[in-house]
Amino acid sequence: MTAAVAIKLLAVLITAALGYVAGKMRWLVTGAPDSDAARVLSNAAFYVFIPALLFRTTARLDFANMPWRIIAAFFVPVLGVMLLVYAVQRVKGSAAVAPAVPTVRAISVAFGNTVQLGIPFSTALFGEAGLQLHIALVSLHALTLLTVLTVLVELDLARAAGFAGARASLRRTLLTTARNTVIHPVVLPVLAGLVWHLVGLPLPDLADQVLVTLGSAAVPLCLVLIGVSLAQYGVKGHLRGATLVTLGKLVVLPAAVLVVAHWGFGLAGLPLAVLVMAAALPVGSNALLLAQRYRTLEAEATAAIVASTVAFVGTGALWLVVLALL
Repeated sequence: MTAAVAIKLLAVLITAALGYVAGKMRWLVTGAPDSDAARVLSNAAFYVFIPALLFRTTARLDFANMPWRIIAAFFVPVLGVMLLVYAVQRVKGSAAVAPAVPTVRAISVAFGNTVQLGIPFSTALFGEAGLQLHIALVSLHALTLLTVLTVLVELDLARAAGFAGARASLRRTLLTTARNTVIHPVVLPVLAGLVWHLVGLPLPDLADQVLVTLGSAAVPLCLVLIGVSLAQYGVKGHLRGATLVTLGKLVVLPAAVLVVAHWGFGLAGLPLAVLVMAAALPVGSNALLLAQRYRTLEAEATAAIVASTVAFVGTGALWLVVLALL
């Protein structure tokens, strides 16, 4: 663990700690009895800042020069693990407790902190060449995982609402799911960005600057939200779930990427190291945003983010040793 990465990791924890203090001191709530600071921050991130970031990222993607083989070597195992977690949770009946439980646990295991920690981590360890590969993963990370998970959770919500059954009800289910999936603060800006990219128009300078300003606020806002959520929900009763999620994110996911990328796609050296370490990053804040949106497992998602970020100091070093042995 380099000094630059350690400082970045500490900065993430301190920012979240400031959010915790703000939550405990109730600086972000009004006098109304139903005031919910975590919900307000989550809505601001989900409806304003994250959509701006996703639209600009998608509209500016250079699809022609993407390293698709390396990208596939990352997303095939990541999506596989994510869908496996989702399926296991469905089989266990977690959706009967709350329809969004399987999706929230799936994103917690699969979605890493690829921006706040991932970018400085790759820069410090792998230099410019490694950073370019990491940025290619980042550009599709949220677009791919959040889109798939949005479809799954909306299907589960439709089932829970009792739409499934007869043919007419099935048609209503599909229409409801399609509408809720497309008109969504994650999917809609992605689709709009893809359309803009396909049209081939450059972003006007003013619009681009607005998007940059909004997008740059997403990261610190999400970090503060983690602290506020920790203060508001606590972790009592959720440590077991958070521990399992942390093990899945820091151990199982990078192991799956290592096996598939190395022995399945034949990758080695720098590309393999970048992919494995991207998978080994701690749980990202988007897990909490999804939990907040569907009001499910907010405390567990918060605890998993904090626990995995702290544990990454040790597990990240261990994965570097494994890669060195290969």
